[in-house]
Amino acid sequence: MADRVIQISQPDTGLEEWNAVRGPIERGWLTQGPCVAEFERAFAARIGARHAIATSNCTTALHLILAAMGVGPGDEVIVPAFTWVATANVVVYCGATPVFADVSRRNFNVDPNGLAALVTPRTRAIIAVHLFGRCAEIDAIAAAVPGIPVIEDAACAAGSSYRGREAGCLGVAGAFSFHPRKSITTGEGGMVTTADDGLAERINMLRNHGASISEEQRHNGPQPYLLPDFNLLGFNYRMTDLQGAVGAVQLRKLDQYIAERDKWARFYHDQLSAVAWLRLPEIPSDGVHGWQSFVCYVDPAEAPLPRNEMMSRLLAAGINTRPGTHAVHLLGYYRDRFGLRPDDFPAARDCDRQSMAIPLHNRMSPDDFSRIVDALRQM
Repeated sequence: MADRVIQISQPDTGLEEWNAVRGPIERGWLTQGPCVAEFERAFAARIGARHAIATSNCTTALHLILAAMGVGPGDEVIVPAFTWVATANVVVYCGATPVFADVSRRNFNVDPNGLAALVTPRTRAIIAVHLFGRCAEIDAIAAAVPGIPVIEDAACAAGSSYRGREAGCLGVAGAFSFHPRKSITTGEGGMVTTADDGLAERINMLRNHGASISEEQRHNGPQPYLLPDFNLLGFNYRMTDLQGAVGAVQLRKLDQYIAERDKWARFYHDQLSAVAWLRLPEIPSDGVHGWQSFVCYVDPAEAPLPRNEMMSRLLAAGINTRPGTHAVHLLGYYRDRFGLRPDDFPAARDCDRQSMAIPLHNRMSPDDFSRIVDALRQM
């Protein structure tokens, strides 16, 4: 084992974030309040969204979008078969049915070909995932399912763009994650973005139990006896001001972080392009890849070792790797409940078995990147 283990991901946090949380601690306002509002305004301005609504995480952000759209029992929502399980879970939370679509082995995102055949009279939306920071082919997706609202699972895509438009502004609404494995973090945390005023108002109420007025309005207003009315059955999906304070600091570093990741992604391409068994993630020509992760595809016909053995050897050399994510139709709950088989979505199945994320984050040194390249070349 090497003396220093290169982590698959590490958040780049420090003194600025530490100092930022002093404000809410000293003021005594720790739950959703002015720091969250500042973070929301800054995030909306950064990506050009009309509304940005902070949430407790990306899963709750996606759930709020579907709930605000009225998705419920009897409805269907198309989701990629290769994604983090939360993308499908939120559909089930609403009592609706996830309809899986296969993905592209080339870019890991949903394959627009074949989407039209999945649409039924019960289809209420499609969730397009910008997996690993690479925007899905939104124009082709929208053309394949005309009239069906496109929701962006932009969990990995803060700062990504597609054909001049920012992730989170490509569909009816977008959902972002600020988990520590993402480019910017609040520990946990999420954000909904939308240009739809009515949808934003409903989401804003639903995240706070369905309250008709916000906590800030209630506590800072001139009527101390005032309590909100509750005309909607909502949820407690709020972000804390501690998280909002950290998020505002992290957001100011987003462009720097993406530029650094892009530099080292190109380094990987330059140094690993001759490794025939390793298919590298594409550098898009139609937008900005946020590079939340650098996920490769291990070609089983060319690879000197099975992927799992390769990952074990890299770990022994002090290099952490991970599968890209999982094929949801292979997971026990979905397999058993919906009677799904591995071969139902062959590209998702293969991505589950052959994808491999190698370290790419803002706490790595040039020597770290060189170590990884050398280890892969020597396989």
